[in-house]
Amino acid sequence: MIFGAVQDLVVLVLWVLFGVVKIWALVDCARRPTHAFTAVGRLNKTFWLIIVGVAALTALLPALTLGLIGIAGLVAALVYLFGVRPRIIEITGR
Repeated sequence: MIFGAVQDLVVLVLWVLFGVVKIWALVDCARRPTHAFTAVGRLNKTFWLIIVGVAALTALLPALTLGLIGIAGLVAALVYLFGVRPRIIEITGR
């Protein structure tokens, strides 16, 4: 009985945490200027908006959080946040 409650709490915490990361990536990507994506030599802004947008959509359903699609969405959001975003900030200065 207690194990089930702990497991449910862990899944809830992960759902919220993963959702925040995915939505943060989507909002940040939408705010960045289009020319900055091309300047850093990465894929264009439209591609990243689609990828992190789909990732954010997976955050709306708790059942997808720990599934393959949810984890892939989290990885895509993290690649944007820690791979693309710092280089865009470096170029744009904000």
